[in-house]
Amino acid sequence: MAMYIKGMGCISPQKTWDDSPLLSQPFLNEGDKLTCYEPDYAKYIEPKVLRRMSRIIKMGVTAGMMALKQAGLDVPNGIITGTAYGCLDDTGIFLNKMIENSEQALNPTPFIQSTHNTIGSQIALLLQCQGYNQTYTQGAFSFENALLDARLELTDFPSQSLLVGAVDEITAVSHAILRRFDIYRDDINNLNLFTANQNGTLHGEGAAYFVLSGFRAPTDRVCLEAIKMVYNPTYDDLRDEILSFLNRNGLGADDIDFILVGKSGDKKRDVNTELISTSYFASSSVGVFKHLSGEYPTASAFALWLSAKIMAENHIPDVVVVRNEYRPMKRLLILNSYFGRHHSLILLREC
Repeated sequence: MAMYIKGMGCISPQKTWDDSPLLSQPFLNEGDKLTCYEPDYAKYIEPKVLRRMSRIIKMGVTAGMMALKQAGLDVPNGIITGTAYGCLDDTGIFLNKMIENSEQALNPTPFIQSTHNTIGSQIALLLQCQGYNQTYTQGAFSFENALLDARLELTDFPSQSLLVGAVDEITAVSHAILRRFDIYRDDINNLNLFTANQNGTLHGEGAAYFVLSGFRAPTDRVCLEAIKMVYNPTYDDLRDEILSFLNRNGLGADDIDFILVGKSGDKKRDVNTELISTSYFASSSVGVFKHLSGEYPTASAFALWLSAKIMAENHIPDVVVVRNEYRPMKRLLILNSYFGRHHSLILLREC
């Protein structure tokens, strides 16, 4: 069943939340992480509520409000969120205070806000939304599972409108821990991530929400047609899964007008996705995005936002394009990979 995108909101390391041309001035960053370029949250959340929110909650709530505003919707029928790590900063604050205070006289607020479902709950409280509310925490498949749940809901109730998104953040502690695995590099700026043939990538973060419905309106431009996840495949397995995925949707590789590849800039872990995009989609336009968002478990939400914008505008920004065949944007495939183990496929179609 197709899900129609009614509205979107995105906060990322790029300026993705205003009306300026799509990625017309991409931000240059030196270092091993890409942190979000954040809006004035007071335009979306009341100041008295805002001061009690941690950074990730502000990001998630505001991205959700942006999507609802674009969709012209006050309250959705349900809220579905994907996050791999949840509210890391609040978790760290609570654990540190527990140690410092010898587990006595603890402030309950950081604990309350440390749970993974805090973001979806905060949106529901602000909107007084008493409908279905679910949070998925399946690591690098968290957002994809949120989309699958939305599809199941809309199959039964297609006229509903669901707010579906994903959020993950960088904190000083989480970044220090992940650096110990030698997966990041800091000797290059983000816009040159794919020009240097090296191991390692850039740490990223972001928040993106979408209003999805099973009901098509005349103004809809993009719909999400199919989703698939593949864990730790060999090259042959990944190739077969992609071709099978396309075949089940009545398509071949030549029917894909644009493929957005979620390779990370890590030469060791990008081998399979690089071969697939060059060998089996030779007639398609090809683009990349993780030099703009960084690598994080729910980066596919940023990819969906970017893909929907590209399809709606029928234009691939120069900073994204690897190969441009100048085909009309009728079908787009997102091929995301998280450190070469978690692969996901999201198929979009022009309405």
